[in-house]
Amino acid sequence: MNIRLMIAVLAAKFASFISQRFGWKGSSLPGVVARRIYRGTLRDLAGQARRGIVMVTGTNGKTTTNNMIANVIEAGGFRVVINQEGANLITGVTAAFIKHADWLGRIQYDYALLEVDEASFPGVVKEVKPQIVVVNNFFRDQLDRYGELDKTVHLVRDALKTLPDVHLVLNTDDPLVAQMQSTTGHPASFFGLAPNQRPDTGARQTREARFCPHCGQELHYDTYQYSQLGSYACEDCGFKRQPPQVEAAAVETVGTGLRCRVKYPAGEVQLAIHTQGFYNLYNALAAFTVGYLTGIETPQILAGLLRYKPAIGRMETFRYNGKPAILNLVKNPTGYNEGVATLLNIPGTKNVFMAVNDNDADGRDISWLWDVDFEHLADNHRDMIIFVCSGLRGEEMALRLKYAGVPLEKITVIREMEAAIQEALAGPGESTYLFSTYTALWPAQKILSGLAVKEDLHAEGLSSLS
Repeated sequence: MNIRLMIAVLAAKFASFISQRFGWKGSSLPGVVARRIYRGTLRDLAGQARRGIVMVTGTNGKTTTNNMIANVIEAGGFRVVINQEGANLITGVTAAFIKHADWLGRIQYDYALLEVDEASFPGVVKEVKPQIVVVNNFFRDQLDRYGELDKTVHLVRDALKTLPDVHLVLNTDDPLVAQMQSTTGHPASFFGLAPNQRPDTGARQTREARFCPHCGQELHYDTYQYSQLGSYACEDCGFKRQPPQVEAAAVETVGTGLRCRVKYPAGEVQLAIHTQGFYNLYNALAAFTVGYLTGIETPQILAGLLRYKPAIGRMETFRYNGKPAILNLVKNPTGYNEGVATLLNIPGTKNVFMAVNDNDADGRDISWLWDVDFEHLADNHRDMIIFVCSGLRGEEMALRLKYAGVPLEKITVIREMEAAIQEALAGPGESTYLFSTYTALWPAQKILSGLAVKEDLHAEGLSSLS
């Protein structure tokens, strides 16, 4: 028995108890405490996962993808360790293991499923050796923290090169991700969407990768899905979108969910998820691929995905006075653009709430708001009854809307968040859509939970029969 590990786990669990007792979020605190006492805590706990470790990294969709994978693996009858709440720095990853360990530092689980922040990925893989790594996408995000996008891509790529034996699960539609197979030399399974699965929304897209990651020449695109995701090829060196092993087609919106046909090595099935947002199909395809690689039976994979419920702030749905209220995390131009596209796809009139903070976890530089296509939102403002701006930088959010062309009489700034959310919920729209940056998300969710009823999403009309 490792006495230092046992002491570290005991102290961390006590810290977690105190944090919860006083109502603090503190999801990473146990990891901080444990690592101060014993630096080998993460390594020793992770090594106990009986069947292996799956990691998810990339810019957008880590939490959703990781939670979908958990549903799939659990549907196969296995027990999982997961950092479910999105605490994805090395301390948060450590805390996930501590939560599932007993007082002696023992973990009785089959798989560890870990979402890992891109900048933390090199440090985490020094201590934890995954058998599967999922990379969803790369977008510009928090320039004051990560630096330029190329730096983030190189961090992940170079860390992957250090792993001795790993299978990659890669989004073939993103050239920045797809290059990881050839640049690391690791075996890979690709997932993606068939071309032309989404009608043109008319929105201006932020194209993050115009040039070939191998030779630097401009990439030629036949079709786009969104941002730089699409069907691409380099006419100079031959780098191009790889045929995916798991590919979705015939995408359709059904009620509050999505449905599609999925081709994979064993055939073709119908897949359904009970959450909105076109981008969530990529998350579901990544989870499907991991399920297939780990030997989960296809009906169990589909059932696990169908049972997925959105995590906090990931298209999380509430009901207030009989009207839906949807809370969504936004943190970069691409994610916000996709949130706007989803908002515009919701029928009826809407009240819109926008919270912007500039704390360290959000990124101090909020100039990225000017790269979001709020002009597209302004062009469709007739369905938007009110815009309530809040948070530490609520005034800047209101200014951005003004310059986008939203009528001033529709814009309200209320710094105090509870009053702002109440104002939005009480608006005359048929639904309320709430956008929130990271550090505003938890307070917004807590306020919503006190004012509204969280919907227990079910899957009527979303049959996943093959």
